[in-house]
Amino acid sequence: MTVALPGVYRMTYQDWLDFPDDGHLYEIVEGELYVAPPPNVEHQRITREIESRLLLFLRAAGLGEIFYAPMGVRLTDDDVLEPDLVVVLKEHADRIGKQVIEGAPDLVVEVLAPGTAKRDLGMKRELYQAVGVREYWIVDPESRSIEVLMLDGGRYTRSGLFRVADILTCRLLPGFELELAEVFPPLSSAGPSSRR
Repeated sequence: MTVALPGVYRMTYQDWLDFPDDGHLYEIVEGELYVAPPPNVEHQRITREIESRLLLFLRAAGLGEIFYAPMGVRLTDDDVLEPDLVVVLKEHADRIGKQVIEGAPDLVVEVLAPGTAKRDLGMKRELYQAVGVREYWIVDPESRSIEVLMLDGGRYTRSGLFRVADILTCRLLPGFELELAEVFPPLSSAGPSSRR
């Protein structure tokens, strides 16, 4: 059972603006604050590989922009998130504000970690769905897979589950291909698996 915080205790976008720039990720969901430590090396490598390929594709196709954490996404005054990666297509360029993305991005990518996976798979997924994020990629370093969810009739449906030997494609970005073998480090050199 979830109980909403009384108004006096609820945090807002204005509170979020005052948080320190200390490397931690600060997110507000329904007025409640969640703080995560900086991501570890494996998380950063995976995010970098996905980001670099999306960046090159978006630039070449002239489709939009990509942003990476820490980048705030203000969905409501009570909901401010910092996804790992955010894509805003050019037709929604007006959502790119001076400080944050104002409203739903077209694509959100979250890389799961022990400290954040429950939120990424639960409340954040529900929030992305509710505000109309058209595509949501859930990257799982443990299973070395990416689940692609597509908004269909207001609900997320699985568009694909791509594993390390696969090539990810998506409907939102026709022509984009992502070889997962280039995203996930080889198992022999992955090192310790502790993450944020």
